[in-house]
Amino acid sequence: MKRFIGISLLVLLLAACSQDAPEATQPETGNAVDSITPEQTTPASIQVGKDYHSFSNPAQMKVRNVALDLTVDFDRKVLDGSAVLKIERVANDAQTLVLDTKDLTIHSVEAAGTPLEFELGAADSFLGAPLSIVVPHGVDEIKVAYTTSPSASGLQWLTPAQTAGGEYPFLFSQAQAIHARSFIPLQDSPQVRVTYQAVLRTPPALLAVMSASNEPDAELDGVYEFNMPQPVPSYLIALAVGDLRFKAMGERTGVYAEPALLEAAAQEFEDTESMLIATEKRYGPYGWDRYDLLILPPSFPFGGMENPRLSFITPTVIAGDKSLVSLIAHELAHSWSGNTVTNATWRDLWLNEGFTTYLTYRIMEIIYGTDRYKMEAVLGFQDLEADITRLDPNDAILAIDLRGRDPDDVFSNVPYEKGALFLRELEQRVGRDNFDAFLKAYFKEFEFESITTDQFIDYLDKTLLVTHADVLDKARIEQWIFSPELPNDLPLEESDAFSLVDNARMQWLGDELAAADIETDSWTVHQWLYFLNNMPEEIDDKKLSELDAAFDLTESRNNEIAHSWLLISVKNWYEPALPRLHDYLTSIGRNKLVKPLYRELAKTDRGKALGRQAFAEAKAGYHPLTVKANTPFVE
Repeated sequence: MKRFIGISLLVLLLAACSQDAPEATQPETGNAVDSITPEQTTPASIQVGKDYHSFSNPAQMKVRNVALDLTVDFDRKVLDGSAVLKIERVANDAQTLVLDTKDLTIHSVEAAGTPLEFELGAADSFLGAPLSIVVPHGVDEIKVAYTTSPSASGLQWLTPAQTAGGEYPFLFSQAQAIHARSFIPLQDSPQVRVTYQAVLRTPPALLAVMSASNEPDAELDGVYEFNMPQPVPSYLIALAVGDLRFKAMGERTGVYAEPALLEAAAQEFEDTESMLIATEKRYGPYGWDRYDLLILPPSFPFGGMENPRLSFITPTVIAGDKSLVSLIAHELAHSWSGNTVTNATWRDLWLNEGFTTYLTYRIMEIIYGTDRYKMEAVLGFQDLEADITRLDPNDAILAIDLRGRDPDDVFSNVPYEKGALFLRELEQRVGRDNFDAFLKAYFKEFEFESITTDQFIDYLDKTLLVTHADVLDKARIEQWIFSPELPNDLPLEESDAFSLVDNARMQWLGDELAAADIETDSWTVHQWLYFLNNMPEEIDDKKLSELDAAFDLTESRNNEIAHSWLLISVKNWYEPALPRLHDYLTSIGRNKLVKPLYRELAKTDRGKALGRQAFAEAKAGYHPLTVKANTPFVE
């Protein structure tokens, strides 16, 4: 899923997700995971397992398979075609199937050529509208003919000028959290898992790929067929169409990208196969056949998206030195935690992201060594501290209450870093080998299922809390999951590499050491981020000029370092960096990198003016989610 990799303390003070979403009355959905009794620590008003962000009714009728036949129309910026849904009637007396839609035009609904009654309900601002279909007894398959909106929240249509090659248009989807409903009428809840097939019809010069079986040597004929035999939640259905080429990186791994990016991406991510092998050794076989990467245009709003078999990746992590490849480890780790075992509702996101972040640290330690792992763990904890300081206390809870809110609000460092820290404590208390065995069994126990926080706690009750009752405490586990505060005696890492950076920063700030005399030749990107991210809020122009002259920070081509430097420049209105800031905001759309800058710019009149100018220029090329996230700062 969306990953916050190596973000700084200063950045996260600004970059945490907005907590201003208003409360709203939610529809009754009738979709709940069975047989789980809420714990005392779960608010009594929350129905455990109920998806408050879906209109669908899988407790009555559940979609089991989706077959798509879609034409990709770049001129109209729509997908046009049909979805055939295979249905299981869970309740014998069920008469109506309820699907989620958002800004879809429904042309017809039929079963074996016979029209069916349907009604498209009133639209909610972020939930979309329910599509209610009367399904006669004996019918287990229906066909919905539809067309998407040009402004579908889950699709981005790019002109040739917005791509690396500049010759062909590009389309990609982003379904998490609840945007699949904007391009497919389906039960858009993570607790509903479906197999799917698809036919995508495209301009003949373009290649289509999906989060399914892909053919690297597919003939460019404008008709592409896909199959996903493993059941996946709707947010993992993904597609992309563009001028794409493929290069293998290993026996089961490869990368798709525009020709201009292909070689650099393959070189940057060449360790992907090693990561895959290392993860399998500890946590069980990889269950998705191939693991490929798709490098998207820079407007992609996230670092990565763990679409099964084909992770979508931002080009902003192609740094030339593998310094940002923890994002690849993260998306790969989702193949176990998130894709194979999935959160049942968005309240349970930490089951995806906390486990995946924990696995990411383990993978990075195996492939790149303990020193790098410790640096990334220290930065990760700084990120978490910053978010907890800034967030409303209720949003610092792992099992967050999202009722009445846009589920996109769930994405802060809490489910990622706090979840990983909790699992690190379990590991340290029971021992690494024992915890690895627990995780391997956990992934097997709930393979291809979507579970709740309460199910996880119930599983702990039957496993680790029995075998390691002498070192684990149920009350402390519940504090981790249901309390906004971090427990005492945290399992924190320290890095000697950062001690050197602290000394250099203090000496420079105290005028004991000139910037040009700081010995940085051996510094890693992580050390540079730590150096910049822990600067004081106020630095005068003379000091900033000295630092810039010594290290050419304004022109840094590493997107993370440039981000941290530009944030410092905005805070202190360092004018030599402002043209670079404008170029930065108008050339990439990754929300983690642009949102903190827009937010900081909005704090002053002159900053807001600069932000408005950049946003107006960049808006047409931003993803709808990036537009939504940053519009409040330029209004």
